[in-house]
Amino acid sequence: MTRAVLILVATLLPALTATAADTPRKPNIVFILADDLGWKDVGYQGSDFHETPNLDALAKKGMVFSNGYAGAGNCAPSRACLLSGQYTPRHHVFAVGDTNRGPKSLMRMIPIPNKSGLPPGQVTLAEALKAAGYKTGIFGKWHLGGKDGAAPSAQGFDTEFDSRANPNAKRDEPTDPKGAYSLTKAACAFIEKNKTEPFFVYLPHHAIHSALEARPETLKKFKAKKPGTQHKSALYAACLYDLDDAIGVLLKKLDELKLADNTLVVFTSDNGGTQQSSQEPLRGNKGCYFEGGVREPFIARWPGVIKPGSACAVPIINVDLFPTFLAAAGAEVPKDKVLDGESLVPLLKGEKALNRDAIFWHFPGYLDDPVIRGRDPVFRTRPVSVIRKGDWKLHLYLEEWQLDGGKDRLATNKAVELYNLADDVGERKDVALTNTAKRDELLGDLLKWIEATKAPLPTETNPDYKPDAPLPKKK
Repeated sequence: MTRAVLILVATLLPALTATAADTPRKPNIVFILADDLGWKDVGYQGSDFHETPNLDALAKKGMVFSNGYAGAGNCAPSRACLLSGQYTPRHHVFAVGDTNRGPKSLMRMIPIPNKSGLPPGQVTLAEALKAAGYKTGIFGKWHLGGKDGAAPSAQGFDTEFDSRANPNAKRDEPTDPKGAYSLTKAACAFIEKNKTEPFFVYLPHHAIHSALEARPETLKKFKAKKPGTQHKSALYAACLYDLDDAIGVLLKKLDELKLADNTLVVFTSDNGGTQQSSQEPLRGNKGCYFEGGVREPFIARWPGVIKPGSACAVPIINVDLFPTFLAAAGAEVPKDKVLDGESLVPLLKGEKALNRDAIFWHFPGYLDDPVIRGRDPVFRTRPVSVIRKGDWKLHLYLEEWQLDGGKDRLATNKAVELYNLADDVGERKDVALTNTAKRDELLGDLLKWIEATKAPLPTETNPDYKPDAPLPKKK
């Protein structure tokens, strides 16, 4: 090598090195999903009995969304929404199993058929991040397989682990009854292995879904604690406490590896709490589309981007996570991919509101077992479409809409309920007949959305419907 070439290399090398060093590494993304955790269950939301110190600390270090929602009222469709970035009319995962759950004799219409999972052709969040250079891992509940779906390995995940689904996986029953610690341990090992490159961890826990389980020492702690006015179950509190403790283990690992400052952590739940835990002042619980069924704890922490201790009241929904994570990663939306959500990055930065006016839900079937303060004595929900726009929320009940005169008979057919959540978060005062202007505005927006998404509506009456059939006995 000539002296001139050596001089040139010596001159350029510092500049090249500085350029490489100045190129920021893409942020890691950790998404923690609880199962059946209600909005009112966590400590920072004011539970008078439960204890969630790690989630409370995460909330103080990040941003709390007070109007954060799941994409559906129960597990599988909600997970399909967040992993596809699409509302239920696009992927047709409407329920767990069937959409005709309950006594057939009390169903007025034939429900729209359900799909069990996302097909291999559906580009998932994991696939999009993998294409952007991320190592991807899922540690926990998938719930999107079956004849219509595919395994996580076929939908973008490099690594998958579920100690509860795999009977050969090691899980210490007495010290880890819900598998929260084994899932966390596997996620931490994945993080350590991939600490030098960007990674996406999807950690969908089994806790606190029934059956409730907890470590003996945790259960003993809450049995000795004075019950609260709203929350009183020692086992429920203990199961939640163990989940929170496992979350703390993962957050500590990020700190130990000095990765926390470059990691976006998001925590939420797949749907509302069960009847084992009151969500008042919210109405209802898991499986319905009142607030108690879909409003969730929702936290995001991203040091250097999110102001610690910040709060946001803008309504968001889990379909927003797909575009949010892509935006955080600086990744492009996959070609021909329709995303129904909107990136939350501007909100995380405290910059501006979102561009959209409303968020939506669509459930064209039946789920058995009534909810707390529900509308129906038999079903958690009947066929329904819902819109939230600003402070207003409108429920369109599809049986009455299709069979009882539709818009022409709104004064009598009870097809529509309208609530102002700013004044009535508990959805106690239906103002559909007194504020007809706002009702018609939201109804018009909802009907346009139904048309735009080709949301399937039940159209056939059920020949086995018997309006005088006896109600099922309470369980």
